[in-house]
Amino acid sequence: MVAGWSSYLRTLECTSCGSKFDADAVHGTCRECGKVLFARYYLAALKKAVSPNDLRGRRWDMWRYHELLPVRNEANVVTLGEGMTPLLEVNQRVSTRLGFRGGRLRIKDEGKNPTGSFKARGMAAAISRAKELGITDVALPSAGNAGSAAAAYGAAAGMKAHIAVPRDVPPVNLVEMRMSRADVLLVDGLIDEAGRVMHGHAAERGWFELNTLREPYRQEGKKTLGFELAEQGGWGDRCLPEVIVFPTGGGTGIVGMWKAFEELSQLGWIGPQRPKMVVVQSTGCAPLVRAFDQGADHAEPWEGAATIAAGIRVPSAIGDYLVLNAVRDSRGTAVAVSDDEIRVGQLEMARETGIYTSPEGAATWAVLKPLRQRGFLTGDEDVVLFATGMGVKYDPPGAP
Repeated sequence: MVAGWSSYLRTLECTSCGSKFDADAVHGTCRECGKVLFARYYLAALKKAVSPNDLRGRRWDMWRYHELLPVRNEANVVTLGEGMTPLLEVNQRVSTRLGFRGGRLRIKDEGKNPTGSFKARGMAAAISRAKELGITDVALPSAGNAGSAAAAYGAAAGMKAHIAVPRDVPPVNLVEMRMSRADVLLVDGLIDEAGRVMHGHAAERGWFELNTLREPYRQEGKKTLGFELAEQGGWGDRCLPEVIVFPTGGGTGIVGMWKAFEELSQLGWIGPQRPKMVVVQSTGCAPLVRAFDQGADHAEPWEGAATIAAGIRVPSAIGDYLVLNAVRDSRGTAVAVSDDEIRVGQLEMARETGIYTSPEGAATWAVLKPLRQRGFLTGDEDVVLFATGMGVKYDPPGAP
């Protein structure tokens, strides 16, 4: 067993043009083409040094996978206990009613994370690496939960978080940011406008930007979702579910998990099987669904985006090509559901499973019916839904 802390971080590589950069220098996007950078690791060396058995007895958070995370010195880890969330079985009575007569339906409850959403994973990795690289001020736009996480982890790291959010951001998110003494700017418009405003401030003041997929490390935290699914499935050839349903805005959840599966496969910790990746968006903001249906490689910005699911109200995403590639390579699909369907899904999930999830998470429940109607699901599959955040942060859907 390998003693002590280690990261096998090797380099940064552009996902589009393939250019490589020094991982121990500060980078945002690719300096050659402006696309997304991925952290790459010494996987051949790691394969010889570590096996899944070496994880036994380790800390019970996402940092148990530290060899495949980008922080070189354990002293730079900023943690609030993120990761290792439960994978909950939907009981047979409910799953049968939903059409899963021969299959299996489970929910990965990310609302159990610090700050109440899966955004804690990405911010833990990004803030920790920023600390290690000597960054003192971080800036980002947010629809809500990423801002809450950035504020909390920034406070824990002793750095200042500057966050631009739409004026109609969920009030609880705003309270969280301000409680952690973040610098919060309210913007008229959506997250894309918040991004434009904050980019100007960051460029003027020298703040490092933590926008989704515009720096290399948030997706490294998100990929631990994939590591956990593999470990919770017992590692090996059949450890992953057959279908993953994920509510998607900027896309780091899908992108991170797809990256995780590739790394685990190269290590020999999982077999060749890959889940079918299903993107769920709102009919009020569905750029990735439209691009998927059109066979496009990139998603055109969505005009007039409007949905109760603030976290997926993202009109455009720099990592659109990575999301679309993962969906197509996995033989998955992309589907949009209406806000009314999301509200019903939120109530049904709470009443049938006890999980009061966010509107984004409820979209995964709502999409099960159209997936069955289209024949994408037969009811015999092993399906995992991602409840990406807790519902109490949002206005209640109302109980008829």
